[in-house]
Amino acid sequence: MAVARRLHRLPTATAAAKRSAGTLASSLGGIGARPSTAALAAAATAAAGAGRASECQSLLLRMSRRRGASRREIVSSLLASCPTTPQPQVFDLLIRTYTQSRKPREAFEAFRLLLDHRVPVPASASNALLAALSRAEWPHLAAEAYRLVLSSDSEVNAYTLNIMVHNYCKTLEFDKVDAVISEMEKRCVFPDVVTHNVMVDARFRAGDVDAAMAVVDSMANKGLKPGIVTYNSVLKGLCKHRRLDKAKEVFRAMDQCGVAADVWSFNILIGGFCRVGEVEEAVKFYKEMQQRGVTPDMVSFSCLIGLFSRRGKMDRAAEYLSKMRGSGLVPDGVIYTMVIGGFCRAGSMSEALRIRDEMVGCGCLPDVVTYNTLLSGLCKQRKLLDAEELLNEMKERGVTPDLCTFTTLIHGYCREGNIEKALQLFDTLLHQRLRPDVVTYNSLIDGMCRKGDLTKANELWDDMHALEIFPNHVTYSILIDSHCEKGQVEDAFRFLDEMVDKGIVPNIMTYNSIIKGYCRSGNVRKGQQFLQKMRQDNILPDLITFNTLIYGYVKEEKMDEAFNVFNIMEKEMVQPDVVTYNMLINGFSEHGNVQEAGWIFKKMGERGIEPDRYTYMSMINGHVAAGNSKEAFQLHDEMIHRGFAPDDKF
Repeated sequence: MAVARRLHRLPTATAAAKRSAGTLASSLGGIGARPSTAALAAAATAAAGAGRASECQSLLLRMSRRRGASRREIVSSLLASCPTTPQPQVFDLLIRTYTQSRKPREAFEAFRLLLDHRVPVPASASNALLAALSRAEWPHLAAEAYRLVLSSDSEVNAYTLNIMVHNYCKTLEFDKVDAVISEMEKRCVFPDVVTHNVMVDARFRAGDVDAAMAVVDSMANKGLKPGIVTYNSVLKGLCKHRRLDKAKEVFRAMDQCGVAADVWSFNILIGGFCRVGEVEEAVKFYKEMQQRGVTPDMVSFSCLIGLFSRRGKMDRAAEYLSKMRGSGLVPDGVIYTMVIGGFCRAGSMSEALRIRDEMVGCGCLPDVVTYNTLLSGLCKQRKLLDAEELLNEMKERGVTPDLCTFTTLIHGYCREGNIEKALQLFDTLLHQRLRPDVVTYNSLIDGMCRKGDLTKANELWDDMHALEIFPNHVTYSILIDSHCEKGQVEDAFRFLDEMVDKGIVPNIMTYNSIIKGYCRSGNVRKGQQFLQKMRQDNILPDLITFNTLIYGYVKEEKMDEAFNVFNIMEKEMVQPDVVTYNMLINGFSEHGNVQEAGWIFKKMGERGIEPDRYTYMSMINGHVAAGNSKEAFQLHDEMIHRGFAPDDKF
């Protein structure tokens, strides 16, 4: 009975919990009441003192979210809640609460207030603040916080050093990096492997390969051993700057230093060799990777498949796609799109569409990039009906066409000469609130110029400027060439002058268009004089330049001048082609100068240029006109022997 009475006097667990809750509610202003900042501060300080960090941080979070509560009020309340000795734990949690809530500026303000009250801030709190400010891309505020840490004699450690080194390395301010290291060394905090890794990466980003390698070499003098992260940073930097021989040398040195290459090491090298198109080296590292027991991943296969797809070696791309599946990896949309793009560039649209079907069958739905790749391939092959069907499929699958989609189709229809359809697509583009770019306008202007409608082309030119879409060298080249095609050299020069005034440098195609314009307007001599301006502008004449001038002189029946251009061409080491020889042979033959035509024909053979059907017919017609039937029949037999069909008139 005594035991029963004593048990009866003990409070139940539920009653104790209710009283505890009631006490807490009372201290925070009562159940349902909005606690004051002071009450929350007192509770947070008590929780921190009892080691209940999670509860303390929850209360601090409530304080920071209170409407109208300033950082000064919060800090003052926390200081008032521990009048004797401030508790570092609660202020550590306060700074970290702000940084974890992605409020680095508020954290900085609280930090500064604490230092003003001479409250010692733990290194964990100041490091959290510095890291948050650096992540937020506020390097100057991070630098100010760092100066406050140093001036207040707050605790610092290697993490502090690495944060600030990283902060300045992001902006490539190496003098400030050196200053931080020097200051920290005075406080007996020395750079570690992480510090050097950050500096190596920054030096490579700055393009200073030698300085990056010097940082690596300095590690040994400081008793530090480069690890896999260091070596991978070096490999990445060397490959980025195309120092591939040095990258191979570093890779071999890893084994000697006892650092085993990982999948990322191999991927860096495979990717580096793929970017410069060195197929054999890329494949060699892929094979070595397997021999060492390092399993290739998505990146490994992506590099190789992309390389072979870009090079048009689609059998090899398909081979690595198959190996990828065999290793248990599922190709993603990016890899499938690379393969599709390769087949499109190779003109194998049936294979490209087969890969698209395989992609869908694997549950990987094509995105807008995949569809744009297919549309580009179809448009290049002038399969515009198929492209239209694919556009409809794209919409049915819920893939929204983008600017590239419409521009690709507009370009395709313009090349086909269907300007009306191109303009319809342009109107749809605008209706869908897509903003056309210079490529879109270039396609339309080129289409109008091909059609011979320069008035409409000029209207599009005006529309571009009204939308503040500025022409590029392609736009100017299209209009210059179109005016030159019609012999409108003055209009072409107006565009050329404007082009130069805007700082757009003309290229060889632009200058060739001007020369063509002179030739079309019957002023070949001025076209030849224009060569001097080309050379002054450091543009060297090419095969098309000389062929255009020769054609112009032949057309004007000035064979001596045409032959003179031919001699200049050879002196300037520009190799004539079959078109060059044909123009001269035909010109001399038509003017009855069969001897000169024969000399050109002989020279053509000596230079290893194979004559074509047009060459033979020009020579034959020249001999027939001169009454040289024997020579004409000899050339006729030679022509047939070479597999060329003679003219029926012969």
